[in-house]
Parts: sequence; structure tokens; C-alpha cells
Amino acid sequence: MLDWEEVAKAELHVHLFGAIQSAVLLELARRNRVHLPVDTIAGLHEGFRFRDFDHFSEVLRTLRPCVQTAEDLELITYEAGRDLAAQHVRYAEVMVTPMGLELRGIRFPASLETMNRARARVRADFGLELRWIFDFNRSVPDEAECRYWADYATEVAIAGRDGGVVALGLSGAEDGNPPEQFAPWFERARAAGLHSVPHAGEHGGPDSVWGAINALGAERIAHGVRAIEDPALVAHLARHRIPLDVCPTSNVRLGVYHSRAAHPLPRLHRAGVPVTVNSDNPSMFGVNLNDEIAGLGTELGLDQAAISEIIHNGFRFGFQAEAVCASA
Repeated sequence: MLDWEEVAKAELHVHLFGAIQSAVLLELARRNRVHLPVDTIAGLHEGFRFRDFDHFSEVLRTLRPCVQTAEDLELITYEAGRDLAAQHVRYAEVMVTPMGLELRGIRFPASLETMNRARARVRADFGLELRWIFDFNRSVPDEAECRYWADYATEVAIAGRDGGVVALGLSGAEDGNPPEQFAPWFERARAAGLHSVPHAGEHGGPDSVWGAINALGAERIAHGVRAIEDPALVAHLARHRIPLDVCPTSNVRLGVYHSRAAHPLPRLHRAGVPVTVNSDNPSMFGVNLNDEIAGLGTELGLDQAAISEIIHNGFRFGFQAEAVCASA
């Protein structure tokens, strides 16, 4: 049996702020005089028990003020790279929300320059290639403010193409915020040469996946698991080879499915839908990519051939993974 921990991997769905290790987060809180409800690693882990997506978003908002300077941003980026490299990840596309950095006073282009300093160090120290997916939050409640931040994220993503930004993403609560209303921003990004990777089909149903494909030109879907509820959509994804970046533990921790045994990843794979496996917010969900891959066999019942295919899908469908794909 293969030792999956030693196999080269790609991670295509990991959020930078959700990957801050607990010890680093506590150090940043002390450094920046941010009061957190807890001050121990055990306390943080206990607090990372989420009732639902809204509770998760609320907890994430309390953590964001811990990152206040360019030095903080470089630290969390480098440490996230170190953690990925320790799992034999060779290529990763990391999701970043420019709005969150701007509100902390870390403005573009300095924010991207800072992340790219860490990116260069990660490449030199660990041989890991990092790329960026810039996203915007679809659930900013004020419509004018939502449009402002969508404009901002799209503009800086386009401006950052030569600095490792490969795609525009769409995050936030899916319910009540269908993809179709964000089509103009994705059209602008795609015309400029960026790829389209919106979140859909997580807490929203199959209609959100159809909307991401038809209105946003999605080339990959972040999550997308509720596509399983629509056989026509499953067939479309398989026929057109549109990958789903699946995060099983995230889906259980946020209540999309009540257990890993109920997760549809095996059914999607058997139906011919390309899937990758990812950690999403590893520090907040207490899981890493190696854990997710191990669970493909032990909890989801996939055989070695299926697991190997899913691992290699990370390289096949990574937007700039060609440089490392040959050695994977």
C-alpha cells in the first residue's frame, strides 16, 4: 500500500487566514494587543466548534484583527507554505480576500509584494510553488459596499496577474446571493486572462453550481458537492470535465453533511466528475491535506487507484501546475 503522506500533492482550495497555525495566531494576538476569548492552543481548538456557516464566519471575523502589518502577513504566508511543504505539497493555489487586507491597512500592491516575498522564500526553502486566488465576499450586506469591494478585488486581481494571481474567486454565504448577480466582475476578470473559481454548491444547492458555470464561466467549482442532487448537473460536470475542489471535513464541520460517511465525493467520482481533495481552512477545522487524503480510503472507501487519480487531479487542474506536474 502506498504511503500517501510521502506522495507529491497539490492543494487547490485553502484559505490563507484559515491556515494560520494556532501558535502563530496567539503570538500575533499578543504582539498586536488583540483580545481573543481564549489564550491557549487548547482553548482555540475548543472554540473552533461551529454551529453553522454563520458561526464560522463570526469566529473568523474575530481572528482577522490579529494580522495588522505587512510583517504579520509575510509571517502567516511563509508559515502556511512551510506547513503545506511538510505534507509534500508541491503546488498550491491559496485563496486571499483583498478586502480583509485593505481593511487592516495592508494595501495593494504592498500586500501582494509582501505575500510574494514569502512566496519566494517558500520556493527557495521548500521547493513549493504558491499561486493566489483573489476573491470577494458575496454577502457584504450593503449593496453599494458589496459592489465597491467586488470592483476592488477584480481590479487588484487583474493588476496582480504577473505577481502570481491566477484566478478570481467568490466567497461568503451562498444563500440569497446567487452567482448570476456577480457576472459582470467575472466577465471582466476572464477578459483580462484570469480564471474563474467561485464557491458554489456548498450551502447553496445545484442551482448555485449551474449559475457559477453559466453566468461566471467557472472553470473549477470551489466545493460544488451539492451538484449530486441534480443528475443532469453531474452529467454536465463529467462531460465537460469541470472539476470540483472538494473539502470533506469542512462540509461536515459546517453542517453540509452530518458525517463523512454521508459525503457524496465517492458518488461524484464514480459518475466521472473530476474531483480534487483539499483542506479549506485547515487550522480552524483541525485537518490538513494528508488527513483528507487518508480519509478517502478509511472513511470514504475509495481504492488506491481512485485516491491516486484524485491526488493527481490537483496537478491536472491547477492553473499553473505544469512546472511541477512532471515530477509529481
